[in-house]
This record gives sequence, C-alpha cells and structure tokens, in this order.
Amino acid sequence: MSKAGLKKALKEIDREGLAEIICELYDARPEAKEYLEFWINPDADKELDKYKQKIFKIFFISDGKPRKSPAFTDIKTRIKYFNSLCIDPEKTADLMLYVLELYHLWLSERRRIMSHETRVDKFIAETEAYIESHALEDLFGLRLERTREELKDLFRRGDRPSRRGWRSWW
Repeated sequence: MSKAGLKKALKEIDREGLAEIICELYDARPEAKEYLEFWINPDADKELDKYKQKIFKIFFISDGKPRKSPAFTDIKTRIKYFNSLCIDPEKTADLMLYVLELYHLWLSERRRIMSHETRVDKFIAETEAYIESHALEDLFGLRLERTREELKDLFRRGDRPSRRGWRSWW
C-alpha cells in the first residue's frame, strides 16, 4: 500500500477507529511504541542516553567485558531508529561519534583487530559525511579527528600475538 492509499483509508475511519488502530499499533510493534512515547513526551537527552546504553550493551557485557563480536547491523538499526525520532542532527552526530569511541575501546581490548579496519574506515566516512551534510564540523570536528587518530594508532599496532607459546604444543 502506498502512502496515498494509506491516507485515503485513514480518512474513511472515524476518530474512535483511528484511536483503536493507534493503540493496536502501540501494542504490536516496539518501534511504534517507542516512537509514540517520544512523540508524547519529547526528551532528546533522555533518548540519547537510552540509545547510548543500548549500543554499549552491543559492544560490552554488563560488567564491562567485551563481547566476542558485536552485531553491527543492530548498531546501524539503532542509529536509524534514533534518527527517525526527528531529533536534531547534533544528537545523531553525537551518537555516531559515541559508537566510534566504543568501537575503539572494544578494539583496544581485542587481540585480532586488523579484520575490522575496513569497517572502521567505512563508519568513519559515514560519520564524517553526516557531520558535513548538517554543517556540524565546528561542534564535532575535533572529536572526530581525535577518534580517527586513535583508531589509526590502534591499527598501526596491528594484531597482538597469541598467548600460545611453545608449551601449548607439547
């Protein structure tokens, strides 16, 4: 169904019917519930903190131990949902930079990191493009450069050697 078809169908429904449909949507979809709750009480800072916690849990277990492999599709989905709440671009850029900083922290705890270099470069490029497209270089330019340099230093270090020594083979 197209958007025009949806508008036409919604015009035919009375006020009580619309309220019922919205309540059903609220109960059926967590994304719709989150959107409607934000629409009723828009607190961008609270929502940003909530999404930062969700993304932290993707990278780390509750006690700060790094997960084996974070699901980057979940991270992109969380950023997309956060952006869809119609929050100002400054908050979205802050969240994207937070993801890069967490990624750096997660990689610094890992032994094998070189396989993540292309993914990091791609995510840095996406973040930089977002910041430039919304003219936020003056607010986030230094933070992005610092994070970029820290990640480059980490990749210059390369993979750490395995803990296995000659004794593991005997």
